Amino acid sequence: MYRFAPSPTGDMHIGNLRVALFNYICSLQDKSGFILRIEDTDNARNIDGKDKEIFDILTKFGVKWDRLYYQSKNLKFHQEFAAKLLSEKKAFLCFCDEKSLEAKKEAAKAAGEAYRYDGACEHLSDDEVLHNPHPAAVRLKIKNEPQSFYDAIKGEVKFEPQNIDSFVLLRADKTPTYNFACAIDDMLEGVTFVIRGEDHVSNTPKQNLIREALGYTGKIGYAHLPIILNKEGKKMSKRENSSSVKWLLEKGYMPEAIANYLILLGNKTPCEIFSLNDAIKWFDIKNISKSPARFDEDKLAQINREHIKMASDERLKELGFNKPSLARFYTQESSLIPEIKAKIDQIYTHKNIDGEWSDNANLIKDAILNLDIPNSFDEFKNAIIQKTNLKGKALFMPLRLLLTKSEHGPELKELYDLIKDDIKEIVL
Repeated sequence: MYRFAPSPTGDMHIGNLRVALFNYICSLQDKSGFILRIEDTDNARNIDGKDKEIFDILTKFGVKWDRLYYQSKNLKFHQEFAAKLLSEKKAFLCFCDEKSLEAKKEAAKAAGEAYRYDGACEHLSDDEVLHNPHPAAVRLKIKNEPQSFYDAIKGEVKFEPQNIDSFVLLRADKTPTYNFACAIDDMLEGVTFVIRGEDHVSNTPKQNLIREALGYTGKIGYAHLPIILNKEGKKMSKRENSSSVKWLLEKGYMPEAIANYLILLGNKTPCEIFSLNDAIKWFDIKNISKSPARFDEDKLAQINREHIKMASDERLKELGFNKPSLARFYTQESSLIPEIKAKIDQIYTHKNIDGEWSDNANLIKDAILNLDIPNSFDEFKNAIIQKTNLKGKALFMPLRLLLTKSEHGPELKELYDLIKDDIKEIVL
């Protein structure tokens, strides 16, 4: 069982989408099932409607979930399991307030040391706990042992005891921390493999320790994806436009092309251009590079162009192209859907040619309107020459303006076959 667990706190990042695609592909390969879990426990950061936006984006990319959960609905289970750990002395109440903890963190920072919880409340007597008037968080008791897990991409990952302290499970307001909620939910939902970003590597031993303390014996495999870098080779920021899936879609990239590129990124694939269904046949998480991958929008544009060319007429019409053949034709000039639409719209818009080419354009227009449109461009050209006596630039520049409303563009001979049936409408 695989899962994708986004938070409804902002636009979906391409790293999140990559995680979703990889989990979904693997779930289809072993037919184990795919869960969508909305991690909405951070009320202060949740944004209304972002969950629906997540659904919409995943649907656009062909990702289908078997089950949908909102993490907040599991709050009672998070609290019950925390109480179980307290009753079994595997967790303890911590009365340290934020001010004192912050002071200890600052002292560690000043000393050039990593902060670790000092166990101040771990050994309080029952009486001290019972009569303490302050609100208490719940912390997990940690054994002084190294922790390790196997990562399908990174191999064996180890943590020394000093790198994991007695971390918080429930805050003083009785809401779960990320690690506690995530560990419980993965356990309850029967998740067997987790693919996520490498920023979660340090969370993995903590989540394993939580489930171990609860007596859970199910095994969960892991793969942590390297970060995505921008074109300067730095970690891609959420503030960069191209990091937002919504922005990429609005700019005119097809979902098929974005998926293709994200699966290709840092991966060994048998070919460069493929569909999601193609990837299901050969995708292997072990082929993902351990090194960060660099996002290249120029490469994405090239892939987008190829997907427009290979798309069916029905798919291109879904994308707003009433003339699919022209959409494919104009990939020689543009890679983005709005740019291609603009070029096609110019062909079918009213032409008002003025300036130096005005008189010649009117001659050519009259000739075309009184012509039986031939099958070949050469016949078409020769017929216009006979009627207007125009040749060379004097013919081709106003003719191009009449047909495309642009002084530059593709070969008219290649374009002619695609527009000859509409050519009288076009020159008006």
